[in-house]
Amino acid sequence: MNEPNALIREASWPQDRDLLCKVRLEVFVQEQEVPQELELDGLDATAVHFIALVDDKPVGTARLLPSGQIGRMAVLIPYRNQGIGGELLRATVARALELGYSPVYLHAQLSAADFYLRHGFQPYGDTFEEADIVHQAMRYQNLE
Repeated sequence: MNEPNALIREASWPQDRDLLCKVRLEVFVQEQEVPQELELDGLDATAVHFIALVDDKPVGTARLLPSGQIGRMAVLIPYRNQGIGGELLRATVARALELGYSPVYLHAQLSAADFYLRHGFQPYGDTFEEADIVHQAMRYQNLE
């Protein structure tokens, strides 16, 4: 199977909102049953967003809050395990470092913690629940 050629770019919340929400609502609200009011938390206007596009179709998202927290990492099911999530995460971390955010951190769903470990994040603290999903706080440790 050929891996898709994804374009990862910084997105604008006002202009790209519909594309970003399409992915996030499909992954978080429909697939994971997170209530829409938790998913759309009012923080998007302050965030730097990234979008992954395959053939101009939105297939992945990530956002970076001014606190240095990466979140709303989502890739549609047919596009998972093809490197798109890693590309999104690398772009988001690079932007966080450019902006001088420290620490760069995230709340990983426990099922995705190994993915973040492979990309330079280390767990800290106890696991906790957000939206009825077990999470682990993780900090970026520059491995280069």
